Amino acid sequence: MPNSMPFGINLVVSATKNGMFMDIMQSSLEKHKEWNGKIEVVSKVKIDNRESLSLAYTPGVAQPCLEIQKNPELSYELTRRSNMVAVITDGTAVLGLGDIGPLAGMPVMEGKCALFKEFADVDAFPICINTKDTDEIVKTIELISLSFGGINLEDIAAPRCFEIESKLKEKLDIPVFHDDQHGTAIVVAAALMNACKLAQKRLEDIEIVINGAGAAGIAIAKLLISLNVGNIIMVDLNGIICKGDDNLNSSHTEISKITNKNHKKGLLAEAVINSDVFIGVSKPNLLSAEMIKSMGDKPIIFAMANPVPEIMPDKAIEAGAFIVGTGRSDFPNQINNVVAFPGIFKGALAVRAKDIDENMKLAAAKAIAGSVSDEMLSTEFILPNAFDKSVPVAVAQAVAAAARESKLARI
Repeated sequence: MPNSMPFGINLVVSATKNGMFMDIMQSSLEKHKEWNGKIEVVSKVKIDNRESLSLAYTPGVAQPCLEIQKNPELSYELTRRSNMVAVITDGTAVLGLGDIGPLAGMPVMEGKCALFKEFADVDAFPICINTKDTDEIVKTIELISLSFGGINLEDIAAPRCFEIESKLKEKLDIPVFHDDQHGTAIVVAAALMNACKLAQKRLEDIEIVINGAGAAGIAIAKLLISLNVGNIIMVDLNGIICKGDDNLNSSHTEISKITNKNHKKGLLAEAVINSDVFIGVSKPNLLSAEMIKSMGDKPIIFAMANPVPEIMPDKAIEAGAFIVGTGRSDFPNQINNVVAFPGIFKGALAVRAKDIDENMKLAAAKAIAGSVSDEMLSTEFILPNAFDKSVPVAVAQAVAAAARESKLARI
């Protein structure tokens, strides 16, 4: 395979050896042609006579316009802004496909919008921005933000995604949430809480290895540190990230200050020795059976590279893994953002939150973990079913309460 070919394309080509994978890819393509788009705009009002036209449009519409001019907060009551999220990408990190561009990323953004509506009845609109310039992206989102109650950033490559989110949080008074970072981190935190409960391990005692120090890996580390876990070791292509190392980028320098307490050095094989948890947000087949055997008692493995994980679940179990989670739906313990982001935004929108802070993220993680009862909890069921309609409701309630505690709620 040519070296210039994006990594994600290699995955797709190799995965086509699997007949099921080929079938679903082809079926999906045919369905997308049939659907001609996964979302549409539907009017909430019927305009079928002179009176209804006058109420919904001119001249009657002038009055709500004037009221909003006097009090901008009324935009939440007099327009759909109170339940509208923008799903925004620049197309630089779409799924496992890499930098395929904003137009090619549109099917994913539409899919995300469909999930918002299906799982939380939140309206969402896809916006694909044709630039890689950080300041242009920030300015574009700032200029359109008044139409929305929240901004969901999607599939934007690291490290630029950190800067985009940070700048937007400074400029906007509505939630800005990069789901690849924070949604993933929230679901991982929920899975870890329940996995540790089963393994009878305390969060403050465990050592975690995170393989992959991009947007998701760093966000996972930061949220787990908020849970007061014992120690985290970050690993990237060059090995263990350690404070003071040469050639660290800005995001790695920052995370190095709060991880790897014992200044461990080496590659992944050295990192996992005697550790309790492996979290992979990297590439296929990087974790070996021998590495799992070198871990501590009852090792917990979250191998989330997609579609091929860092180690296949059967091999991980054979090597002694106590619990295995992946990003795939055809194995137990799928670590899937869909149990998080719909409810998070539903809760934030319900109280007109100005932001989504760490307190709200932790509340979401605990609500997701708590959605699995003690009777249901097992080594093959540590997260709720994605189609359990009670989950986004529980998450929304927890997030709304946390927003009020953080004084980020307007109502």
